[in-house]
Amino acid sequence: MRNKRRWLAAGAVLAVAGGGIATAQTATAGPAPRNCPTLHVSKGWYGANHAALQKMIDERGSCSGSGGAKPVATFDWDNTVVKNDVSDATLAWMLRHDKVLQPTSWKATNKWLTDDAARALTKACGTSVRPGRPLPTSTDTGCTDEILDIYQDEKTSDGKTAFAGEWNHRRTVPSYVWITQLFGGRTPAQLTGIARKARAENLAAPVGTEQKVGTHTMEGYVRYYDQQRDLIHTLQKAGFDVYIVSASSEPVVRAWAPGVGIDRDHIVGIRNTLRHGRLTYGVQGCGDVKDTHGEVLTYMDGKRCWINQAIYGVKGAKAWKQQDPAHRPALAAGDAETDVTFVGDATGVHLAINRNKTELMCRAYDNGDGRWLINPMFIEPKKRQAAPYPCATKGYVHPDGTLGPIHRPDGSVIPDQQDRIHG
Repeated sequence: MRNKRRWLAAGAVLAVAGGGIATAQTATAGPAPRNCPTLHVSKGWYGANHAALQKMIDERGSCSGSGGAKPVATFDWDNTVVKNDVSDATLAWMLRHDKVLQPTSWKATNKWLTDDAARALTKACGTSVRPGRPLPTSTDTGCTDEILDIYQDEKTSDGKTAFAGEWNHRRTVPSYVWITQLFGGRTPAQLTGIARKARAENLAAPVGTEQKVGTHTMEGYVRYYDQQRDLIHTLQKAGFDVYIVSASSEPVVRAWAPGVGIDRDHIVGIRNTLRHGRLTYGVQGCGDVKDTHGEVLTYMDGKRCWINQAIYGVKGAKAWKQQDPAHRPALAAGDAETDVTFVGDATGVHLAINRNKTELMCRAYDNGDGRWLINPMFIEPKKRQAAPYPCATKGYVHPDGTLGPIHRPDGSVIPDQQDRIHG
């Protein structure tokens, strides 16, 4: 029903208001309600960002008096709504508490995992533990280190390539797939329960905490950004449908999203397929791509596909295309190349959290439609990147992984951009 209502709003007319913020209007506009929802947290917002966000909320939300479907807002999760990565936090907790299960074979976990990587994992983790039983990673440092070397560096502990083959670099990353496959064998509810334990530990740890996992040093804390929690709550009060669209495993995000008032029906993450109620190494497809081994994730162009499919009900190959303005989010927020496509699709505000990620920051600084807002990270912001972003030469990631110039919709090339908004 939600998708049907959205398509009934296809006749909405977009009018550009002052300051570059668009207003969605319909013929059924009525009087604006009183007590318009307002943002309460102003500290941490750069320049006029707070005012620009409030303007968009007023013009697109319930105070606009517009009828039709609810406007949509979409947020990436890791390092956009929270500081640090909840998948990493969950994996670290699992490794320290013997919660990663022995696979039937390491080679079977990921289609791009090399023979060298599979042999290294088998050697490091052994074969004495039966498939489906927990590996003793809390005490077996060699096994833990091999898993983390392959996940974090995409190389074995002795420097051999861990992932190889062909994949669409705007739809997936083998190591992103692999972390969800390390969660395999558990039910979604079990994984969410594990993630809740990791959440409690990481929220209790002071900002700046690091932890030892094997011999690796990893971030040991996570924090909700007060500014984003306030923005999400205000959007909801103003009648927006707010979604999380994350490249983390969906059952993991379910443990965290209630902290900003997002329920499970408004989470779109990596969705592994199920067998007998348990997570497998397979991943649900999107658009015209069937369930696969991870060829499509909620990553770059895959986030657009999943937003179109899961939120707007667009099916088949059309889900990969940018939709008309009435069927795109009013606001989209992200922090990395992972997010550049869906953040660029927003019709009201494109909110970029600056983590010095080239393609996103090139688009944001170019500000082609006047609707991009850039904000430093709210906790431990990145300092100014000294070198310009190489937008004109190596800013765009092609599907084959090669780099090239970033083009505007009119075909012109975005020039290199200086980093101007930072910590």
